[in-house]
Amino acid sequence: MFADIAIDAIVFMLMHIIFIILAWKALEAVQLERIFKKNKIVESRIFYLMLSIMLGSTVSNFFIDFIKWSRQLQHLI
Repeated sequence: MFADIAIDAIVFMLMHIIFIILAWKALEAVQLERIFKKNKIVESRIFYLMLSIMLGSTVSNFFIDFIKWSRQLQHLI
């Protein structure tokens, strides 16, 4: 039982990290630097980081919820 909880925790943490990296890569395709003032490189990178964490965590939470809900379907029968 505790092993299942630990495995779920590792999988869910990895999912968060993977989706945050995917969000970062996707945001690199969008040229958001145009909305920042010149020579504000650090601020734009912080914005990219925060936006990718927000987007990646949201998508990851959706998939984590979906996995949990699909596991609960076995109790329907």
